[in-house]
Amino acid sequence: MAVALLGCAFPATSLRAAETGISVSASSTVTYDPDTAEFSTTVEATDKDAARAASKVATLWGSLQQALRKTGVPAADASSASYTVSPEWEWNSANGKRVFKGYKARHVVRVVVRDLGKLGGAIDAVVGAGAGTVDGLSYSSSRFESLRTQALENAVKSARHDAEVMAKAAGGRLGQPLELQYGQPQSDYPVMRAAMAEGFKAAPMPTDVEPGEQKLTVSVSSRWQFVPASGK
Repeated sequence: MAVALLGCAFPATSLRAAETGISVSASSTVTYDPDTAEFSTTVEATDKDAARAASKVATLWGSLQQALRKTGVPAADASSASYTVSPEWEWNSANGKRVFKGYKARHVVRVVVRDLGKLGGAIDAVVGAGAGTVDGLSYSSSRFESLRTQALENAVKSARHDAEVMAKAAGGRLGQPLELQYGQPQSDYPVMRAAMAEGFKAAPMPTDVEPGEQKLTVSVSSRWQFVPASGK
């Protein structure tokens, strides 16, 4: 996995003599190659009878799960995100009334693929099994925590470095940290979406998906003690 660290301080830094402190904000970005993908897929069916609609979706659900097993996706990584059975109505403008159309059963499945080499096959498998949509394709890394830690350490080091430069330029030295605040990490990666019409069959050629390089950015704000040159 290729990892690169980029550290930078935000332009907004300040020296507040009245508070004898130096405030600095900084950020650090880690770039990495993802090793995990996630997407959601939906199987749905309609019928005048709610039980029959649910039964049709149960059959599609079973087919989808079997197809995923064949591509190497275990049951634990193809879990139910939501399940609904609800009546459908259509507005009749001629008589100004709602017309009952039947019941729709809808099962949304969250699929996690931990081997990106199997991602295209997993997408083809769910479509071939009768899935109506494939949506919200995103990428992540199983090393997220270590990457976040790297970025956080680098951001704090960057903040301290700039605070030291400011203290020296102001004729003093940097003391102990007075306050450190951590911002939530921000992931920068493309979220791919694809809608497939009901009854759509897998293309003759297998799906090829390329994740590309991802970014994780961590920001910190800090305040440090300023010790004047005459200070002890």
